[in-house]
Amino acid sequence: MHLCTMLRLRFSHRALRFNFPARTSRGALAEHVAWYLHLTDEVAPAITGLGEAAPLAGLSPDFGPEFSTAVAQLCERFNAGAFATFAAADAPAFVGSGFPSLTFALETAAFDLACGGRRQLYQNAFSRGVAALPINGLVWMGDAAFMREQIQQKLAAGYSCLKLKIGGLDFTTELALLAEIRAVAGPDQLMLRVDANGAFAPATALAQLRALVPFHIHSIEQPIAAGQLPALAALCQASPLPIALDEELIGVTDPAQQAALLDAVRPAYIVLKPTLLGGHAATRRWVALAQARGIGWWITSALESNIGLNAVAQLTGEYDVQGFAQGLGTGQLYHNNVAAPLHIQGGTLRYAPTEPWEDPDEDIFGE
Repeated sequence: MHLCTMLRLRFSHRALRFNFPARTSRGALAEHVAWYLHLTDEVAPAITGLGEAAPLAGLSPDFGPEFSTAVAQLCERFNAGAFATFAAADAPAFVGSGFPSLTFALETAAFDLACGGRRQLYQNAFSRGVAALPINGLVWMGDAAFMREQIQQKLAAGYSCLKLKIGGLDFTTELALLAEIRAVAGPDQLMLRVDANGAFAPATALAQLRALVPFHIHSIEQPIAAGQLPALAALCQASPLPIALDEELIGVTDPAQQAALLDAVRPAYIVLKPTLLGGHAATRRWVALAQARGIGWWITSALESNIGLNAVAQLTGEYDVQGFAQGLGTGQLYHNNVAAPLHIQGGTLRYAPTEPWEDPDEDIFGE
């Protein structure tokens, strides 16, 4: 007897609560709402593919009060389509432009369902639990005492790479914190990255970059705000420090425009956040463009819960990143995160595929 399959899509959400106010130069976050897409086959409804859409205020093109409506409408369109099969490769066209986090979520749910709903999206050494991914320890903005406490904790935990959010304190204070770190750990022991989130003014940015040189900084992310390409290109050419693009990539989805951006600015690195860039396939395109130009890159999460973090990490596991820290250390930010078999050990992220996942199926809508 032939069974006619029918895929169904529904959603739930969770308000993730930070363990502390997460500050950047754009302001502080106390809560972050994650939306989950649940993809099932009516023939085997106990197997669910799960994906996360967690747009960020001030960054994500799809963040806003209408996002909940967009999620509901996506599920309605999907269920009206009577899909018997749906592959991750179909997600970008189905979702359409303007909703990168939803594309990421639907791609992830499709990957997960195809692999048996076990949150094991790829077959690589990381997803199989046999290799760890090196990650940087993230030090959030705050007063000097708060940042000093974080730095001490990260060093004690064995991180070999720290990333500091800067631009929110007096710059002299931030330089003093960097001096404290270097007094404890030299560049041969600890890689230092800084992320300005566009906080520097173009007129003063070069002087500030020069002031950072004595601390042997690996790179600085997005020193000036996005959308100032001539100034950014000039800064990349003159900078004594390698510059990494982050926010500058968001919303640039046309491959020709992506290539033109990299060719015009010539950054040392690009920082890739699948939630903000439009998902797995979109991130892979950026990697290919960077590699073709000799531009370095790393992948980072964007404050998702563990559902999204796992997807980003497993995508990262598709590449050889050993010895080069990725930005995947955000799983401990929330006190109500989705419990997951993701473990941070000595500055690395590990996945334990045989351990259980929590079901984030709360506050369900769109049945």
